Amino acid sequence: MSSAVRTNPSVRAPVAAIRRFDPARLRALVLKESLQAIRDPSTLLIAFVLPTVLLFLFAYAVSLDVSKVRIGVVLESPSASAQALAATFAGTRYLDVTFAHDRREVSEQVVSGRLRGFVVIPQDFERRLAERSGQPLLQVIADGSQPNTANCVANYAQGVVQTWRAGLGAETPSAAVVLNPRYWFNAELESRRALVPGAIAIVMTIIGTMLTALVVAREWERGTMEAVLSTPASVVEILIGKLLPYFALGMLSTLGAAALAVFVFDVPLRGSLAALLLLSAVFMVPALGQGLLISSVTRNQFLAAQIALFSGFLPAFMLSGFLYEIDAMPAPIRAITWLIPARYFVSSLKTVFLAGDVWAAFVPNLLAMGVIGALLFLLAKRATRKNLEA
Repeated sequence: MSSAVRTNPSVRAPVAAIRRFDPARLRALVLKESLQAIRDPSTLLIAFVLPTVLLFLFAYAVSLDVSKVRIGVVLESPSASAQALAATFAGTRYLDVTFAHDRREVSEQVVSGRLRGFVVIPQDFERRLAERSGQPLLQVIADGSQPNTANCVANYAQGVVQTWRAGLGAETPSAAVVLNPRYWFNAELESRRALVPGAIAIVMTIIGTMLTALVVAREWERGTMEAVLSTPASVVEILIGKLLPYFALGMLSTLGAAALAVFVFDVPLRGSLAALLLLSAVFMVPALGQGLLISSVTRNQFLAAQIALFSGFLPAFMLSGFLYEIDAMPAPIRAITWLIPARYFVSSLKTVFLAGDVWAAFVPNLLAMGVIGALLFLLAKRATRKNLEA
């Protein structure tokens, strides 16, 4: 009887027809997965609450701006010029100044971490100012355990002195060369305007990779995935039916994050909403594919969470250019970043928010994300078929 089934074309035809793509069957699968996602509090928590918390943290708690740096000003000279310079230090909004007359007072505070450095206005300040012999007017001492802050202390001190001398009408030795820098795309140099678009990429990675990996791995654990795969639905229908609801969740989260960025965090959206949605939709392809691949290989929630963290979230956080400049990384690490979809998404998000619709930058990034996503989906489909055969 079994051999007749294998050789009889009339019997094989209905079996092949069963596995054909059926839109009605796909709609039923999407509806089933959507209802399951809505009824699951953990899914809604990861999709909406966690992204909101992360955006607020990156907008307000995390800042790369160095402002209100705590420094000391040691006023050893009693002259009027020294007093005026000290008042200029106190008047800048970038410094939080503590005055002293003995450098030992502020030295102890630098050692204890209460100050990041101090400026000494020496006793012979008036004489050095009058002679213009090239001898330094001030001594700047900074805490080198935080190099960025130490550089800012030195630069801020130099800027205050130049501002003060300009007010006196005095010519500096370098008066022939005047630099007047202009900053494009982020004139105020607010780190929030660079961090929030990158944080949206982290949010999309969490929804696309981690949430998908956890949800599908849970079905493998419970055995419901095998039950679905044993139905007449094809593997493609099942995969699409499972991923479409999470794709929709990701796009809704993108809209919510963009609204928070523009209306709450004051990040300008200089590009179009259509470009933002297109970039987000294409990024969801590799993100969902990676999550599906992880769940198909591991079939275990705990292991899927660990792999999604180390292969999805951490690379998106560390190697995408979100916080750390890719060009400053060692060459082997720079090579690895080309395989990370978030690298292309972070760059595109910063462009669409701060610069506008620059399609010369978008198109290569869209192609790269699409290629990586297609490879991940092919691998996930193969892994799912192997699980079905096993």
